[in-house]
Amino acid sequence: MTSQDNMSEEHLPEAVGPHGGAVAVHDDPFADPGLPPHEPRRTDIDERAAARAERQVARWFILSMIATVGFIASYVAIKPSNGDGTTGVIYIFTLGHISALNFALGTTLGISLFGIGAGAVHWARTLMSDEEHIAERHPIESTPEVRAQVFADFRQGAAESGFGRRKLIRNTMIGAMAMLPLSAIVLFRDLGPLPEKKLDTTDWSAGKQLINMNTNEPLQPSDITVGSLTFAMPPGLNPDDPNADPTFQEVIATSALLLVRMEPSDIKDAKSASWGYDGILAFSKICTHVGCPISLYEQQTHHVLCPCHQSTFDLSDGGRVIFGPAGHPLPQLQITVNADGNLAAVRDFTQPVGPGFWERS
Repeated sequence: MTSQDNMSEEHLPEAVGPHGGAVAVHDDPFADPGLPPHEPRRTDIDERAAARAERQVARWFILSMIATVGFIASYVAIKPSNGDGTTGVIYIFTLGHISALNFALGTTLGISLFGIGAGAVHWARTLMSDEEHIAERHPIESTPEVRAQVFADFRQGAAESGFGRRKLIRNTMIGAMAMLPLSAIVLFRDLGPLPEKKLDTTDWSAGKQLINMNTNEPLQPSDITVGSLTFAMPPGLNPDDPNADPTFQEVIATSALLLVRMEPSDIKDAKSASWGYDGILAFSKICTHVGCPISLYEQQTHHVLCPCHQSTFDLSDGGRVIFGPAGHPLPQLQITVNADGNLAAVRDFTQPVGPGFWERS
């Protein structure tokens, strides 16, 4: 006889409850457990407590109203930041230097919404009825007779309204409802200045020399060896002290270049080869997915990889996308050599750099 044969069934897990007692067995495994007896709250039996809760709820709503007025006053009175950190910026401990307008709008709007929510929750928990009411379930589908009557009434109403017969009313009503959302679109105009053609162009133009971002000196073809990757920028910028030039970040975000040199025989795209110089090709450094800077280069395959979302571009084939979420190739800058022997741009990019946008031409 094994040890299992000596084990008493009364000590098996199936026969013992969670606290060591016997498990209760019901005839109906899905029996209605019922509802616990209702216990009144203090506000239900004490009118003074109910009045105090009412005042507390009102205070939350009044706080929300005050915060809303503060939001409007902040929007009107506080000037937005000018971008150079000298106007409209305040210092908040643990947050650092932030826009005073954004901080005021966010704080007042948050308090306004929180006041409404807190007041509604406190109202429901202290003053609204908390008694449970049982509603017996019944089929929610109407009887065939009722459904037939509803459809008949609908058809009769449609016929009496003349919606199908009076085309002038129908068409003008549809036009009015279609144009109504345009009023909301117009309000978006106040969110900021329109981009106009700023996203279509960069700082490059005919004759501008390519400046090495590491040495801040003009690049010559001899500076770039086969298999290397070099980063360039337009002239007139100081990468050692970007804060000294308030336009540095804006210019470099659209005009940064990556230059690669490969054997001319390795270039697959004839147009791309003609836009380069002796195997040197210049592409935008800005990924066409979400605008991350590209810096990873594999010289055997001539592929560059965006470190953010792994979009991969083939520089030997016109910057074509071969993997990842990027939607279009890397734009190529046409380059040449000027009279001083330095690499220079022939013209600006012929297509917008960076991610796509709805006005993209």
